[in-house]
Amino acid sequence: MTIDTKVFAEEWIEQAWTRVEAMVARTSRTIGAAHPSGTKDGRYVRGPEYDWVAGFWPGLLWLTYSENGDEELKRLAVECERQLADTLTTYDLLHHDVGFMFGLSSVAQYRLTGDADAKKHALIAANLLAGRYNPQGEFIRAWPNWDDEDHAGWAIIDCLMNLPLLFWAGEQIKDPRYKHIAVRHADSVLRDFLRPDGSVCHIFRYDPETGEPLGSLAGQGYAADSAWARGASWAIYGFALSYRYTGEIRFLEASLRVARFFVSRLPEDGIPYWDFFLPEDALKAMPRDSSAAAIAASGLLELAESCGQRGDAEEAAWCWVVAERLARSLCERCADWEGGEGMLLHATGYYARGVFVDESLIYGDYFFAETLAKLRGRNPSFW
Repeated sequence: MTIDTKVFAEEWIEQAWTRVEAMVARTSRTIGAAHPSGTKDGRYVRGPEYDWVAGFWPGLLWLTYSENGDEELKRLAVECERQLADTLTTYDLLHHDVGFMFGLSSVAQYRLTGDADAKKHALIAANLLAGRYNPQGEFIRAWPNWDDEDHAGWAIIDCLMNLPLLFWAGEQIKDPRYKHIAVRHADSVLRDFLRPDGSVCHIFRYDPETGEPLGSLAGQGYAADSAWARGASWAIYGFALSYRYTGEIRFLEASLRVARFFVSRLPEDGIPYWDFFLPEDALKAMPRDSSAAAIAASGLLELAESCGQRGDAEEAAWCWVVAERLARSLCERCADWEGGEGMLLHATGYYARGVFVDESLIYGDYFFAETLAKLRGRNPSFW
């Protein structure tokens, strides 16, 4: 069974998508083939091509191009992909997020155009990601050792979203090693990150020599035992994607568990605070994170599709309806179609360090557009 999107579709979705297309056309003239991250005074700050967010702008260009065939958007996306490909030889600057980078640029380009070089770039990136796997702890390590901090035993919840690059690469070259690594990492996240209430930690630390679990760290969350909102959204979507590639029910159940937690902790307007376990006396002064809502909405639509295929119409409908409500709330409360370069306002990048707090984030924009495309009945799956 699959979801009949026409049952749920409403006029506001088409209107919102039309605005997405218009805004991408407008901002493409100012952003060009660059690598936006978060906004300052309404304009996106441009980052280096090895930044973990560098794939989201070409991803947004490809997403829009796949709907309207605008050749200028294609040209910019191809140029972005070329710049990202140059980072493949800068080993010390790359990290676990090559899935974000090359899935939305190289894999998308290959799927939409058949570009053999883009395929090769994505396969090289998959090898780099597989090379970060620690077989003792069965996890993919996060980051190089930046800022004199030893990250050799660190894994982070975000990395669930990088696993599709490994699944894809294994399918392309018919080599199950990539799938084995992805499944073992997902199982470690299931065991060590996911709590009984459905919340997840951001960082979990292992002994890199023995693989012994050493416990969670706060990372971008309020505390080691708190519940960073965007981390929960990565888990919803990431576990759902692992289920798509493996058919292993434990990943579907994990995604649903986090989704139930996420929805249960939302404020009335549907836009989460940046952490779900913030102190009550500080809550009113805390910013929201629209990007977490956008990621969760797209992840819920992935879940809806999987539940529908399994014949679980009730769970599928719940996921779909919640995703649509989140998207509509984002449209009504956070979307800025005419102002600066950012599409979604009120996102929080890294609260503890004051990075892009109550701003727009390029990945929030991407997942918002991806959600709307899915609600329209499209399946723009670059994952």
